[in-house]
Amino acid sequence: MAQLSDQLFVVSLFCHLVAMIGYAAAYAVNVRAPHRRLLTVGAAGDPATSGDTVGPVTREAAPVQRWAGGVAVVATIAAALAQAGALTTRGLAAERVPWGNMYEFILAVTLAGVLAWLAVLRQRPELQPLGLYVATSTLILLGLAGLRVYTPAGPLVPALNSTWLKIHVSTAALASGVFLLGFVTATAYLIAVRPARPGGLVSTLARRLPAPAALERLTFRLHAFAFPIWTFAVIAGAIWAEASWGRYWGWDPKETWAFISWVSYAAYLHARATASVRRTTTAWLAIAGWATMMFNLFAVNLVIAGLHSYAGA
Repeated sequence: MAQLSDQLFVVSLFCHLVAMIGYAAAYAVNVRAPHRRLLTVGAAGDPATSGDTVGPVTREAAPVQRWAGGVAVVATIAAALAQAGALTTRGLAAERVPWGNMYEFILAVTLAGVLAWLAVLRQRPELQPLGLYVATSTLILLGLAGLRVYTPAGPLVPALNSTWLKIHVSTAALASGVFLLGFVTATAYLIAVRPARPGGLVSTLARRLPAPAALERLTFRLHAFAFPIWTFAVIAGAIWAEASWGRYWGWDPKETWAFISWVSYAAYLHARATASVRRTTTAWLAIAGWATMMFNLFAVNLVIAGLHSYAGA
């Protein structure tokens, strides 16, 4: 089972690579008319709420885009199935839940992000150009997991052998996966609204993205969905800490950075609800929140010593 898990992980990497290439091909031919701004102006005159639209794909490019996009979506589904299989067989091999170390956690986070992306894509097929960014981000994280923090399947360390592992870590992984997708949409939004030299890289990327208004709204909805789950994960971690160490909170580095991430995302949601704050500012706050999550995942686990040193890397 452990060998099968490793093989399925490699299959998932290959499928994500095929998906990235497919999304890139569809993205390259996704030549649309420039964004047109409607008369309605939103908060602080921000273009995100102005109802921007894009023209249709050119007739010559449409068949290529459909074919490449279809291959990319099928590859994404195959990658998600392979990842789910890798986690399941790893759990069977170790006879425990398959998120007991850093390698497994990254697999769970990226799987949650990919499933969230597929759910969004099912509801909003016109957002398919975002798939290139989703596939690239997922490949980077999975590559780091396989090359730098891989851990052979094995039993849990005694400190992690608790029912709270199933509750705390699973909700943290789910929230992190949705935050990953929110980071992608926030980044895409900033590219879409950034003033750029005609014919430059940013201008080329922006012309192939969905309308900024759609990206900004999706960014907010993803964070509004994930934030309560992350809040519950932090609370569950505090309850587990009291059961294991006799205190709810001790400002351990992992606890501290989980709280910093919580504050960062709370600041994003508060700014998003404030009419005077520009949408570009709120997008940067969303990106800053994801940066704190990555610092917590990599720096705290691999560099900073603490009571949560269970990365297994």
